[in-house]
Amino acid sequence: MMHFKSALLATSALAACASMASAGGIDRSRLPYAAMFEEGNYAELGFSSVNPQVGGAYSPAGIGAGTAFGVPGTSTGNMAESYTTMSLGVKTQINDKLSVGLFVNQPYGADAKYTDGFYTGLEAHWDSSQIAALVKYSIGNGVSVYGGAKRVESSATIRIPDQMIRASMLAAGGGAAALAGAAPAGTLEYNAKTDKDAQTALIIGAAYEKPEIALRVGLTYEQGFTHSFASSETLPAFAATLLGGSRNSTTEIEMPRSIALDFQSGVAKDTLVFGMIKYTNWSVWEVRPPLYNAAFSDDVTSIDNDVMTYQLGVGRRLNDNLSVFGRVTYEEAKGGVASRLAPTDGSTSFGIGATYRQDKLKITGGIEYAKLGDATDASGTKFTGNDALGVGVQIGYSF
Repeated sequence: MMHFKSALLATSALAACASMASAGGIDRSRLPYAAMFEEGNYAELGFSSVNPQVGGAYSPAGIGAGTAFGVPGTSTGNMAESYTTMSLGVKTQINDKLSVGLFVNQPYGADAKYTDGFYTGLEAHWDSSQIAALVKYSIGNGVSVYGGAKRVESSATIRIPDQMIRASMLAAGGGAAALAGAAPAGTLEYNAKTDKDAQTALIIGAAYEKPEIALRVGLTYEQGFTHSFASSETLPAFAATLLGGSRNSTTEIEMPRSIALDFQSGVAKDTLVFGMIKYTNWSVWEVRPPLYNAAFSDDVTSIDNDVMTYQLGVGRRLNDNLSVFGRVTYEEAKGGVASRLAPTDGSTSFGIGATYRQDKLKITGGIEYAKLGDATDASGTKFTGNDALGVGVQIGYSF
């Protein structure tokens, strides 16, 4: 059993060490449920940095092609900004059966900004923070149940440059084209900003463990919720219309529910296999601010498909202090039209790392590379050859 316990150092390390830019929707980091299964009292601190490279080539058939707005075949530049995340978790063992945990992380995020060609000035940012409290109870015979609540606070900003809205209105013809033709330069730029909004959702789960073979299977459900953002929008060219050029209102954005099956098992001396299957219904996510929707009968951005994430990894204990691990994570490409603010489709990532343990302290470092799937947006701009690199460290302490 001691061999397997050491191999267990590998199971959750990369989840905290390299939050992946490839995750479906705007996922950035998961709650570290594995911490609830650590022996005794336990605390951990994690930090990760991700550097994505996402760009495309403008299509000859795209909006603005051959005009001053952009040259067909030229690059959009890298539209995905680098980001960092931090996480903190503390688990306390109340007695043989009951434990409680408190966790802080940044579950969702987006940092899109175009700096080259026709899309220059298009950007969107989503910031979030999450605090979750969990209680775990061991029923007996290896079975335990856990649950609690999470509170997620988010905010967002969006900017769509004048040239993009103007070109779309001119292409639509009729009254829209007439308004675009008469609008002074810069007055068709759209901006939206939300205040912070916090919502609470439930978490429930159950697990089965067989320590002699390092077996653990856990099923976790996270409830969805709806953000109600106090938002301000500006679209100056519409000031003389019934819509007005600015609006303060409420923008509702539904956040997805998820269900995840995590598993691990010893397969040979000092060797552990681990993995995950996760479903998230990202198809409910849509950003449709009231003024923008009233003006264009459309959303700013949305996600068409739900996401299935598959992960498989192997951990290997080298000696009493050191273990290594690797994993592969896969999300299927769905096809269809990609959002300009998230122009990738599916991903395959490869991660490696190591954990060093000395007495009550353990330090984990990891690196993960993701190949991001090709995608094409509504203008025909093709985003190919994209990837992301994530690195990070996690420090855990038993007390």
